[in-house]
Amino acid sequence: MKTYVAGVGMTRFEKPETRDLQYWDMAREAGAAALADAGIGYGEVAQVAAGYCFQASTAGQRAAYELGLTGVPVLNVNNNCATGASALLLARQWVAGGIADCVLALGFEKMKRGALGAGAEGDGFATSPVARHYGVMAARHGFERTPPTAQIFGNAAREHMERYGTSAAQLAAVAAKNHRHSADNPNAQFRDVYSVAEVLASREVHRPLTKLQCSPTSDGAAAVVVVSERFAAERGLRGTVEIAGQAMATDTEESFASGSCVDVVGRPMSRAAARAAYEESGLGIEDVDVVELHDCFSINELLTYEALGMCADGESGKLVESGATTHGGRWVVNPSGGLISKGHPLGATGLAQVAEVVWHLRGEAGPRQVPGARVGLTHNVGLGGAAVVTVLRRG
Repeated sequence: MKTYVAGVGMTRFEKPETRDLQYWDMAREAGAAALADAGIGYGEVAQVAAGYCFQASTAGQRAAYELGLTGVPVLNVNNNCATGASALLLARQWVAGGIADCVLALGFEKMKRGALGAGAEGDGFATSPVARHYGVMAARHGFERTPPTAQIFGNAAREHMERYGTSAAQLAAVAAKNHRHSADNPNAQFRDVYSVAEVLASREVHRPLTKLQCSPTSDGAAAVVVVSERFAAERGLRGTVEIAGQAMATDTEESFASGSCVDVVGRPMSRAAARAAYEESGLGIEDVDVVELHDCFSINELLTYEALGMCADGESGKLVESGATTHGGRWVVNPSGGLISKGHPLGATGLAQVAEVVWHLRGEAGPRQVPGARVGLTHNVGLGGAAVVTVLRRG
């Protein structure tokens, strides 16, 4: 059964504690915006998939109750940084499977300032869900006193540089591009523009990654209304965008076999999810116009170019340097500013990516609009691991 995005909404992503808001306040803002965008009321929603990582049990219910007390099922989803897209995947499956005709995917996060931990140090190492991943890193690079997530991705960057000749300037070009894009996005946490030289000169977090190449902690929420073809037709909904293909993959033997951080941070599972999404949609990366992908660190954007088939392995540094992934190039990647500049409230990230792509496919993205965009792709990945790729097509 065909499935459609009927409405999207999001809050501005902000530094934690910028405003005196609770997570349910942000969820209400994003959810109400998505429902208004779809032109429906909360009473028509049959189920809710609520995504978050840092709030307490049943936070999804507390958030959804701000939209209405209708008694519908609310299922809470936590899949690390891929939580938002995982909630969308679940919502789409409910609609495609005929369980419900109208579902709300709602994602939110109220975070603390400072770098994310990974449960890989001290007493928590043995029971951490990512202990195996960090074990791969430690066997090859040791474990340093830098933020764990920056460390494992920074070591992936080092390996990519050693293996393929990728340069520090090419990594910085990713961040410079995304900061430049965010200047036109009123929902972005940061809107300052930086040159490659300024990115390289910012404080080092874990070599070779500097502060301006790392996504921040953020507060924010996003929501997507998913409906069946029948529901859209009966209510005469306009502006719907088809979810033409979608797939999730988790780690495989390939993720660990090489003992490489390049693989353990998600390139194999991202590649598997992309292939499955392309197969379902009947579309390929050559058909895509706009991409929102998971640039938690600059290296992950380069790895994702390779996983999505935008270039061969090792050619991603040259691809970003060529201008192929910005306005006027072959694709526009992260026109929102991406995680690096738009922000990264974990539960909301994957849904905000879909909102951005939907706005482009409708021609509603304002000064950052990709002209004539007909097909978009989102990629949301979580270490430990989960990768979700969604192909969206203008209805």
